[in-house]
Amino acid sequence: MLSTLQELRQTVETEGQATFNCWKPHINRSEFLASALNLAEYLALRQHDLRSLQAALMPWGLSSLGRIEARVIPNLDAVIASLEVICGSKSAQHLNRPPIEFFFEGDRLLQKHTEELFGQSPSQRRVRIMVTLPTEAATDYEMVREIIQRGANCVRINCAHDTTEVWGRMIDNVRRAEQETGKSCKVMMDLAGLKIRTGQVLTPPDKKRVFKGDHILLSRCEPELESELQTVESIPSPIDYFQTCCTVPEILDLLTVDTPVYIDDGKIRTRVVDTHYPVANGQPGLLLQVTHVSPKGLKLRPEKGLNFPKTVLPLSPLTEKDLSDLDFVATHADIIGYSFVQRSADIELLQQELDKRCEGLATRPAIVAKIETAIAVSNLPELIIHAAGKQSFGVMIARGDLAVEIGYQRLTEIQEEILWLCEAAHVPVIWATQVLESLVKEGTPSRGEMTDAAMAERAECVMLNKGPFIAEAITILDDVLTRMATHQLKKTPQLRALHSW
Repeated sequence: MLSTLQELRQTVETEGQATFNCWKPHINRSEFLASALNLAEYLALRQHDLRSLQAALMPWGLSSLGRIEARVIPNLDAVIASLEVICGSKSAQHLNRPPIEFFFEGDRLLQKHTEELFGQSPSQRRVRIMVTLPTEAATDYEMVREIIQRGANCVRINCAHDTTEVWGRMIDNVRRAEQETGKSCKVMMDLAGLKIRTGQVLTPPDKKRVFKGDHILLSRCEPELESELQTVESIPSPIDYFQTCCTVPEILDLLTVDTPVYIDDGKIRTRVVDTHYPVANGQPGLLLQVTHVSPKGLKLRPEKGLNFPKTVLPLSPLTEKDLSDLDFVATHADIIGYSFVQRSADIELLQQELDKRCEGLATRPAIVAKIETAIAVSNLPELIIHAAGKQSFGVMIARGDLAVEIGYQRLTEIQEEILWLCEAAHVPVIWATQVLESLVKEGTPSRGEMTDAAMAERAECVMLNKGPFIAEAITILDDVLTRMATHQLKKTPQLRALHSW
């Protein structure tokens, strides 16, 4: 085991340094260099299957390397030093046991980067709570005050809705509540991003719902239809299929036969069966066949999301609306939520736009990249380097779109991998989408939601959506996270005394 670990350490160090050297030109913040090196070493380590080595280390009471993310080389060095003592061997490769402060340096850096993004943590818990504000937050100050008083550390404004005037009043209420409660609360403004949706829907005269095996004609939306989307329940038609259009028509040119197309958060799943189906008075459309839908069928509606899980979409994540919104967001938000980010060039694009708007300002907003696609997952190391190498940065696991894109059965696995990778880079993570959803919307949580909320303790922030019972949800989530803080720290169990027996 000693020999194996020594060889592994040498490989990790060599390969990690090579990757780090490629990244280094993109890193302007000297304080991020150690984190970038640890990330490179972690990626090198995880190229190996370590399961047999982990099992061999356990009987000796040594670290099984299962919590190595934040401190790759110090953890390897600690195990090697212990094995050298057990073996009574001091080889030429002998390394001194790492000092305590060096061993926990990664934990310190993660805490530092989290505080840069979200501010100081509450005294009773490590994990922050983020809450999405409804439009009423612009006029209902007492609601905003209660949200912050109950424990929200950050609020989210969705720029897909409302106007700059409404956003401004929301922020004014947040700042006033901060002053009155004495509690800090960051403002994250979430850029709307590229919204690929269905347009006008045409329904055959004898059908109301889409069933498995049905066909849907997907065409290119005309610009004038995008502003006034409406459903036509029944039209005279000589053919028996549903019709709708895509609000980002250029995507249709990228699709081939058998390409999956998901509609309405994947509630309707289809595949392309014809890429040149004739459309009246327009370019050919795509003929889709429904492969999965509820046995009871589902109504095809306008303004529902379209997902293309196996298609690379070479589209800019910043729309004209986003660029317009940035004029306000850049000078009012503490954090910018970045939708549909997939490549390092996407990060650089937003940073360039911020440079234009923040020139001469003392501070600039942090960036949170929303991981929503398989491409974003595979490019995550590069996204981290290009973003955190220049400014305060965090990652949001956008579990809604991500589940549709990669498949629900893979969501838990990929969620874990994102958490591990970000911990290796000492980058804070936001656990988002449907947290305590039943509680927020209906006033009563499901059992599964409570477990999900408890597991969210491994992230640095948990996001709640808006709903009529949001205040109660904040109180309950605050209690759950406070309790879990005595049981769990990231992947490490906290063995406090048990009082149930």
